[in-house]
Amino acid sequence: MQYRRLGSSGLKVSEIGLGSWLTYGTVTEQQQAMICVKQAYDLGVNHFDCANVYGATPHAAEKVLGDALAAYPRDSFVLTTKAFWPVGDGPNDRGLSRKHIFSEIDKSLQSLKVDYVDIFYCHRFDPDTDLEETVRALDDLVVQGKVLYAGLSEWQPAQIAHGIEIQKSLGLHKFAASQPVYNLLTRYIEHAVLPLCDQAGIGQVVFSPLAQGVLTGKYHKGEALPEGSRATDENVGHFVQRYLQDEVLDKVERLFGLAQESGLSLTQMALAWVLRQQSVASALVGASRPEQVMENVKASGVKLEADLLQKIEEVLA
Repeated sequence: MQYRRLGSSGLKVSEIGLGSWLTYGTVTEQQQAMICVKQAYDLGVNHFDCANVYGATPHAAEKVLGDALAAYPRDSFVLTTKAFWPVGDGPNDRGLSRKHIFSEIDKSLQSLKVDYVDIFYCHRFDPDTDLEETVRALDDLVVQGKVLYAGLSEWQPAQIAHGIEIQKSLGLHKFAASQPVYNLLTRYIEHAVLPLCDQAGIGQVVFSPLAQGVLTGKYHKGEALPEGSRATDENVGHFVQRYLQDEVLDKVERLFGLAQESGLSLTQMALAWVLRQQSVASALVGASRPEQVMENVKASGVKLEADLLQKIEEVLA
């Protein structure tokens, strides 16, 4: 496993991180989740991502991840969580107000069984809360020691720029991490988000680098969905549907061929392609089986040759 610096911060994260969206506390039994976490940790993964809304109920995935990591020294891994999405029916059970952020961080810490998280993300942008209120609340959590670094997820460039401006003008702790979706099939961050964050020293921790499993090559045009795959799960299958179009699957088939020619699995090539960006500190993968963890970790350190990158661009065009 290789490690990268997160933006301009001093934090080092494994190139492959283990996420828990759509898996832990949802479709993966706790014992199996704990096996996956152990496999990841043993292979050098030090970066574990979660959120208060992951799982069948609020904080469910955090509890699973907290149990799985309890066996390891706290300073040996980087742990994250998030807040924004509704966790209840009350008017203050959502968003990025000071009240909601302070309430949720305490519940998250309790669920994760830790005294602090390394990164706390604003899970989306909150148009109903003044941004200064949000960034001041994040700064206070850092001062209190409950959070070491603040991050954001899926914000628009103008929103990121505004947050950076407020933090700078008020002398607050800066955002260290951005968590956007990024993969061979979804590349919007390349145009504005990456340049903006690079200039501000904000590192990228990307999610869905395998496009919900489509970039593993398990789905094929004109064939039935593989039994037991994420696409067949009635609870989480809708997230993958946007990728299951004939045009997309044709591209995936061609990418699969390029990977074979290069002696790589499509999974490894897709992850290495994401990590070709030096701005990307870590790629978050989901795993319901330890074999998946082992396959994903093999992408760490893989460098794609220029001619292969050109061929990939031709397919994607």
